[in-house]
Amino acid sequence: MPGGGELISRDALERIIQRAAELQAGERDIGEGLTKDELLALGKDVGIPARYLQQAMLEEQTRSAVETERGFWAWLAGPRTLSAQRVVPGDGAAVERALARWMGDEELLQVKRRFSDHTTWEPKVGAFASIQRALGGGRRYALARATQVASQVTPLEPGFCHARLSADIRNQRAGRVQSGALLFTFGVLGSVGLSTLVGPALSGGLGLLGVLPVVVLGPAAVAVVRHHRAENERTQVALEQVLDRLEHGEIRPEHALPGPRASAFVRIAEEIRKTFQV
Repeated sequence: MPGGGELISRDALERIIQRAAELQAGERDIGEGLTKDELLALGKDVGIPARYLQQAMLEEQTRSAVETERGFWAWLAGPRTLSAQRVVPGDGAAVERALARWMGDEELLQVKRRFSDHTTWEPKVGAFASIQRALGGGRRYALARATQVASQVTPLEPGFCHARLSADIRNQRAGRVQSGALLFTFGVLGSVGLSTLVGPALSGGLGLLGVLPVVVLGPAAVAVVRHHRAENERTQVALEQVLDRLEHGEIRPEHALPGPRASAFVRIAEEIRKTFQV
């Protein structure tokens, strides 16, 4: 047993809590399941606040299977869209206002279209946005690299909403495919040219030198197109981070922020300060 002052790691803590909950639940005859009230009572017995159980139950109710693209192109170039969803506290209007403020000020996106059930965003254009993205201040602005980002907020029970974000990354996928196709084309042209030049003069195994360019550049082209894991992970993490901030109340509507909103010049000056700060 760990000593009283010894820290328990996060992974171990999650396993301990999960196992303790299983043991506690095992003492009850739950049959085929529990009602909502019974589950809340069980949570009270094990010391889980009702609001956390409510959020977890709503997440389970709204959980949907993630559509996974299959086939050769999906394997080679990755998916066309990435998405993240979660149940967050707050009423629908407040969550939408908070999300709009964050997308505009922190992700450097602007509204593209407003629909009845969702909003689409696209990267901001103009000198100010370009300067902010270039300076970075330690941020990658991964969402601003997507063709568009869609946000959907659906009210559930009072005090909870379901928030879903998706990023259209077909532009990044197309760029990788074009780069890979260009490399492969260079390989084919190089092999054709080399075979034409040295083919008649060489025989036997040396004649295989003609296919050397395509043998080298072919796998390189595949590697370029397959280099989507790191790029997609950055975008996926950016989507999840927005939901993290919504869940923990770190994103607030503009009217709830203290003081006047900083101008574009002030924000750029702050980015410059962050960039050169030691």
